[in-house]
Amino acid sequence: MYDLETLKGFDLIIDARSPREFKEDHVPGAINLPVVFDAEYAEVGTTHRTDPMLAYKIGVAYSLRNIAGHLELPFFRTSKRAKILVYCFRGGKRSKLWTDALETIGYKVERLPTGWKGYRNWVRETLVHAPAKMRLNVLSGPTGCGKTRLLHALRQAGAQILDLEALASHRGSIIGGIPGHPQPSQKYFDTLLLEAVSRLDLAQTIWIESESKKIGQVQLPTSLFEAMHHSRLFSVHTPMSERVLMWHREYPHFEKDPVGLVEKLAYLKALVGGPTLQKWKELAERGDIDGLFESIMVDYYDPSYARSTNKNYGKTGEVTAFVLDTLDSGYLAEVATKLIMDGDKLSAASLG
Repeated sequence: MYDLETLKGFDLIIDARSPREFKEDHVPGAINLPVVFDAEYAEVGTTHRTDPMLAYKIGVAYSLRNIAGHLELPFFRTSKRAKILVYCFRGGKRSKLWTDALETIGYKVERLPTGWKGYRNWVRETLVHAPAKMRLNVLSGPTGCGKTRLLHALRQAGAQILDLEALASHRGSIIGGIPGHPQPSQKYFDTLLLEAVSRLDLAQTIWIESESKKIGQVQLPTSLFEAMHHSRLFSVHTPMSERVLMWHREYPHFEKDPVGLVEKLAYLKALVGGPTLQKWKELAERGDIDGLFESIMVDYYDPSYARSTNKNYGKTGEVTAFVLDTLDSGYLAEVATKLIMDGDKLSAASLG
């Protein structure tokens, strides 16, 4: 049952757990129709400590009312004998309550073996083994060099990509949070990653960006992190003027509040030194956004990225360096096509 293709064969997947549990992680495509809601679940748990029978009575009463309410949803208003998958935490009482009701109505119902817990174990185990089967090409380059834009251009040109930053809802740097887009939990990031991997042909090349072990608050599986380190490296170099423009595009919120940006970076004082931090403050206060962005890259990001890349990447010795003259979309489309068609023959030269 723990196969994403098999899961797609159901007309409806019901997650019977509480909304809090569902938010942390859930099976792809599932909808949350809780047997008990968060406060009810807490009440049942508290009562169970002193009176298990009363707890079950309270829980069943809530469950019958909640299931009755869910059955008013549009999906259940037809007489179609839909195929439905139901799961709860371990495949126990909550999913059984849903299953009994649906089978009584006449639906074709299956329960997920060992519930979400079994599914979660399967996700973790699969992510241990799948990366070893991947043929990865890794795009490397300092912050603002356009790796993500090139990665998307490769996808548009027909290549397979794995966009880790999109899955993590984070750009990967210490200021890479995306306003209005909270990161997924670690568990749900794993689910999203496995779902993305399942859509790839592992026998064909997959393009990916170099990343640290952590992207914001989520971590890459160790097996994937190690596979990236032992894959072919494509080292991207971009003129600073283009990188500054990229920062304007990626961080418009910092362009509007440069002082706030420097405040976020204040804890770097021990790494970059007091004079550098003071320079950033002065650039921010007088509104020299280009100078601020360039200085942050030159004085912090570039040396940090170089140390990390030299330590972790290029271990196979297969490194191809090239220059992106511009980050214009038309130009990147041409570069992507050349990378796909002739990547093995590229040398350390401009692709323009």
